Amino acid sequence: MRWKLLLTILVAFALGGSLAFILRPAGMSDSTGEAQIGGPFSLVDQTGKAVTQQDYAGRYLLVMFGFTHCPDVCPTALQVMAGTLDALGAKADKVAPLFITVDPGRDTPEIMQGYVSAFHPKIQGLTGSEEQIAAVTRAYRVFARRVDDAGSPDGYTMDHSAFIYLMDPSGRYVMHFRHNASPDEIASRIAPLL
Repeated sequence: MRWKLLLTILVAFALGGSLAFILRPAGMSDSTGEAQIGGPFSLVDQTGKAVTQQDYAGRYLLVMFGFTHCPDVCPTALQVMAGTLDALGAKADKVAPLFITVDPGRDTPEIMQGYVSAFHPKIQGLTGSEEQIAAVTRAYRVFARRVDDAGSPDGYTMDHSAFIYLMDPSGRYVMHFRHNASPDEIASRIAPLL
């Protein structure tokens, strides 16, 4: 009698799983196991030129989100990116290092030009309209919000996530690093891919 009850339960679970698969909502897909980070973007570089992800096709992207009035996290991350590029040597030509602002109201192309050039000549500063920045931060799953701060220029600062993302030449997420990771550590993880 127990085996009949057990068999009935097993059949019910099997049928329930099959029905759930057949009756799942339209548009629902199976998981691929890939992180859903990154995607197409349309921004403006530090020279005022419109750029998209296609401008970096064929190269790995090393991407950091931040802002030029950031007191500590962003300068640290940009120093890490600069050190990583130096540690990669000639292989750094296969990497496009991007610093994308989360504060487009203050971070104009001219401001970005002066800021990123202080860290490394290869780092490109990207900005855009509020809508463009909102779209790219959504695509990269970046947290960013304006916070009132009487002690900061213009009376506010920006809270934001602080990761450096590595994207492959087709724009897919590969891995990420802490903003204060060792440049040698990052370079050793990236170099075998280049």
